[in-house]
Amino acid sequence: MLRLAVIALLLANAGYYAWSQGLLRPLGYAPQEQSEPQRMNQQIKPETLQILKVNPSKTSSAGPSTTPTPPSLATAANDSPPSSPSPSAPADAAECLQAGVFDDRQAEALRTAAAGLPQGSWVLEPTPVPGRWMVYMGRFDDAETLDRKRAELRARKVDHDRAGGTLELGLSLGRFASKEAAERELTNLGNKGVRTARVIQERAESSGFTLRLPAVNDALRAQLDVLRTAMAGKTLRTCA
Repeated sequence: MLRLAVIALLLANAGYYAWSQGLLRPLGYAPQEQSEPQRMNQQIKPETLQILKVNPSKTSSAGPSTTPTPPSLATAANDSPPSSPSPSAPADAAECLQAGVFDDRQAEALRTAAAGLPQGSWVLEPTPVPGRWMVYMGRFDDAETLDRKRAELRARKVDHDRAGGTLELGLSLGRFASKEAAERELTNLGNKGVRTARVIQERAESSGFTLRLPAVNDALRAQLDVLRTAMAGKTLRTCA
């Protein structure tokens, strides 16, 4: 029996092989062909097939929602009142202005000039005025000597200008907020060959006043001409 089973299995395998390879086609036994000509015949309207390129950046972003809005929500949205526009900045914006420093005499003139301005629109604030020191050359006997010293300083490439005030005829080789700074500059000038300069105090430390107008609007700005003469050539600027 075992021999018959083995023989039957071998015959079955041989028959399947002959069928799958088309050896039994003349007898009408063969599998259905799946070659390309048959697949082409089975296509439905192949001319309508299109190949599209897909942009990954577009496919990753979500498109507009097509979910319809429920009628109740749509009605509520349509019935809501329009939003109010945000308030714009006021056209007449105020700014802080100041001028100075003024000495005691100038401050008194400002008080008189500003008396007609609205109350609280201005104030004179006490402001300390530091002393000032100068590297000074002079006083020269005449303008000819002054011009000769200027020529010497230009040849040594030393910056200078007029000393001014009671220090004429003389030359300033630099002005400084402290005596120590002026003396350091004098030493530097000595290394350049300047021998006749010296350090003097041009202005002693004193107290002064700063004019401050904390809230200048268009209405107040139109009244500030009354201060022009008393300001002694100084101009109003934005507060520091």
